[in-house]
Amino acid sequence: MSKHVPAVVLLNSTARANRLMRVMERRARLLRRRRRKKQARIVEKIVYPPPPVVPDHLQRFIASLTPNEALAYARREIEQAPLVTDDPDLYAPLFRNISNFKRSYEMMELLLKVYIYKEGDRPIFHEPHLLGIYSSEGWFMKLMEENPYFVTTDPEKAHLFYLPYSSRQLQMAVYVPGSHNLRPLSEFLRDYVNMLAAKYPFWNRTHGTDHFLVACHDWGPYILKDHEELIRNTIKALCNADISEGIFKAGKDVSLPETAIRNIGKPLVNVGGKRVSQRPILAFFAGNMHGPVRPKLLKYWSDRDEDMKIYGPLPTRVSRVMSYPDHMKSSKFCLCPMGFEVNSPRIVEAIYYECVPVIIADNLALPFDEVLDWSAFSLIVSEEDIPKLKEILLSIPLRRYQVMQNNVKRVQKYFHWNAMPFRFDLFHMILHSIWSRRLNQFQESQIS
Repeated sequence: MSKHVPAVVLLNSTARANRLMRVMERRARLLRRRRRKKQARIVEKIVYPPPPVVPDHLQRFIASLTPNEALAYARREIEQAPLVTDDPDLYAPLFRNISNFKRSYEMMELLLKVYIYKEGDRPIFHEPHLLGIYSSEGWFMKLMEENPYFVTTDPEKAHLFYLPYSSRQLQMAVYVPGSHNLRPLSEFLRDYVNMLAAKYPFWNRTHGTDHFLVACHDWGPYILKDHEELIRNTIKALCNADISEGIFKAGKDVSLPETAIRNIGKPLVNVGGKRVSQRPILAFFAGNMHGPVRPKLLKYWSDRDEDMKIYGPLPTRVSRVMSYPDHMKSSKFCLCPMGFEVNSPRIVEAIYYECVPVIIADNLALPFDEVLDWSAFSLIVSEEDIPKLKEILLSIPLRRYQVMQNNVKRVQKYFHWNAMPFRFDLFHMILHSIWSRRLNQFQESQIS
């Protein structure tokens, strides 16, 4: 018996070693898969769809144009835009003038060059903030700086100059919590622009009219006040697009959609909704009681009507039964009241969940309003009509509602962030709005 004891021990040790080897191999395979997926994601972020095919003679013509000549050429082409009756990428009822938009977009793809200033230290510059309700500015920055087609390294060829700062990163780096003092932030931006103006000729030759910034923080408009040309001339893409305060100028500036991104790897997670027959709730809202409008909404409709699911923060007893996204997916109308400021991520959330947005913000300039007809897929209700809200919603015939809800589905792709941008997605729609404003500026300068 004693002769065989060591052999038994050896067999047991070998079995344990084999099990350990198998576990190690499984872990190694898992790590390899994870590395491959990570590498695939990285590759996906830098591989862009090819640009439109341009004939050689047209390429030579475009290369011969100065930036101002290219803008004049684009204006003429848009004014003479061919009639568009059927386009697989564009659904005509969503647009104010589909023919002009398509030609303008094609001119952007063909001509636009953006110079991005390299100056500025991280994290305020060149470091996109990609999560949360201020993430629109970060996603635009990321995709703009990675873009191989619109970006030029030669400022003499540029039609636009991008100031690549993050208002969210600036707030986190410079603002002193509890101080209620935004002056250090506005002085920081003033000094940055003055540095660029002293170092390069590009700002001074147009006084900033061909420069643009993208800022989604609520304070975005207010931290521009210390530089007169920055606030007056520059094209400002702002989430806080309030036309009543005198900073955002409709027709000159750009209303930036506010998007609440919770997953960087999957910015479109949970996008989609239910069919009309599976939406038993007439109207839904849940959120913090910021500003003057939301308390009024609760005063008239909280716990007053079974068809109107109106809450402050969604109660735990309710969220256990149905989550916030599921409420939006199960509602015919999703209320989007302003908070402290006019902007709200709920507008894009409603579109993502295929719920007709009801926008309650009297002074909000709507995103892409120069090209999209918001009445085709949303309702705009004035703040004073909150007491009549249910009456307004019920007055919409079922057939019209079905058309509006179908239009929400169709307009959705124009509000999508994609790690690899596609034609007409949110990155391109924002860039087109900026391009459109530059064309308007150029036309006005030629007339004057």
